[in-house]
Amino acid sequence: MVGGSPLKGELRIAGAKNAALPILCACLLSSDPIELYNVPDLQDVRTMLKLLQQMGVQVYFPDANQRNHLVLNASTINTPEAPYEMVKTMRASILVLGPLLARMGQAKVSLPGGCAIGARPVDQHIKGLKMMGASIQIKKGFIQAKWGEGQDALQGNSIVTDMITVTGTENLLMAATLAKGTTVLENAAREPEVGDLADLLVKMGANISGIGTDRLVIEGVSSLHGATHSVIPDRIETGTFLCAVAAVGGEITIHDCRPDTLDAVLAKLKEAGLKMKKTADSITATMSSRPKPVSFRTSEYPAFPTDMQAQFMALNTIASGGSHITETIFENRFMHVQELNRLGADISIEGNTALVQGVEKLSGAIVMATDLRASASLVIAGLAAQGETQVDRIYHLDRGYDRMELKLTQLGANIRRIK
Repeated sequence: MVGGSPLKGELRIAGAKNAALPILCACLLSSDPIELYNVPDLQDVRTMLKLLQQMGVQVYFPDANQRNHLVLNASTINTPEAPYEMVKTMRASILVLGPLLARMGQAKVSLPGGCAIGARPVDQHIKGLKMMGASIQIKKGFIQAKWGEGQDALQGNSIVTDMITVTGTENLLMAATLAKGTTVLENAAREPEVGDLADLLVKMGANISGIGTDRLVIEGVSSLHGATHSVIPDRIETGTFLCAVAAVGGEITIHDCRPDTLDAVLAKLKEAGLKMKKTADSITATMSSRPKPVSFRTSEYPAFPTDMQAQFMALNTIASGGSHITETIFENRFMHVQELNRLGADISIEGNTALVQGVEKLSGAIVMATDLRASASLVIAGLAAQGETQVDRIYHLDRGYDRMELKLTQLGANIRRIK
């Protein structure tokens, strides 16, 4: 890409990756078809569909040219297993554990990365399922789970997780829908994507109260039926494009988004100088000056999301002053710092805090994407840099953004994909 061009035009936001992945797994809870709309066409979604098909789930696209609308039929599950080859490429594969165990009475799922429980742990998933009566063993890198002795279903219980965990909440929520009795999930994740999953489960016949709060109460039912559902818009994709126009200037209108899920992000963008007009499902954003520096600390929803940290760091690199960014969710989420510095940024790290001193201009260079959101930050920095920037390993980008370069081209950016 060649930087320096302001963005101007309109774009539409895709469905949320972090909602679509658990929603796809929810099909395992019913023998009836589940029809889904607004499913993003992403590498992670394709990986999850491949995993479900390996288990016996039938995947049908009513329109062969339209991958955002699909029907899942899990009437036959012949292999309740998630092998290492699939899980190592996408940690969200752990989300098949709860629904498989709840409906089939057994599940065999590789530990994420094939390693011992550690960073980004699944111990809270296991703890909760054991409290629901599951018998679980870790053997040769696999979580092997089944109903307890003499049981014909999981048993409801009151579960308090040691930490807020999004995938842990989703796994236990799905498992609880078919458990006997009442399950109470305390310290539950409040992310909109968790709420979207819960909304689908209610459409399927689940009895859930407290959606959107940190206390979910689930009255188990004997079976769930089919349903039709549209995945919510991706708030992180929305935030990423807003950071892009804040970095390079211009005016864009984002359609099919949910501003009400982005309060913390929009507040920081306003602080940076971005002018915004909002409706219920759109944002028009205008930037005509150098961004102001914004400091923040990542935390669980509704606070500032860790998935927007890298994009804001890219914005801060060209801000008119210094800022500090504290990462509290993931210990390894500053890998983009070295690459941003290659573009001329002035960033240093002290523990879990990055100190960013804004510079007037970045300079194009060859950089390497290290993870999904890091790749987005490098694209934003490249759009703002003088000269040409090449971002390698963009397969990370394709995990969470549906053809980002095409949307940016429509907005006037000078960017192309090199095969």
